[in-house]
Amino acid sequence: QVQLVESGGGLVRPGGSLRLSCAASGSIFSIYVLGWYRQAPGKQREMVATITSTGRTYYADSVKDRFTISRDGAKNTVALQMNSLKPEDTAVYYCHLDQALTNYWGQGTQVTVSS
Repeated sequence: QVQLVESGGGLVRPGGSLRLSCAASGSIFSIYVLGWYRQAPGKQREMVATITSTGRTYYADSVKDRFTISRDGAKNTVALQMNSLKPEDTAVYYCHLDQALTNYWGQGTQVTVSS
């Protein structure tokens, strides 16, 4: 079994920064995609950023040039550095792992951007 545990959410003012972290434990394969998704109240869950086991990254247009995803393959962790945060970034952020056609989700961490 795989477990994903997020940390690092909280309340921040517009223009501020937060760093989310996710630790994956269990059977992690050598080929996978790790990522962050978010879901705001009344909206569908959306992809924020993903990173493959080879290091290729993808970002939603809304966060490009503001967010950076990174991973530590040895520690099975993935992080999301969020800069220049906006109120519209407010959401529950979920860590996600896709491996062997199976999806795993963390429990989510709340990010609130408000003055």
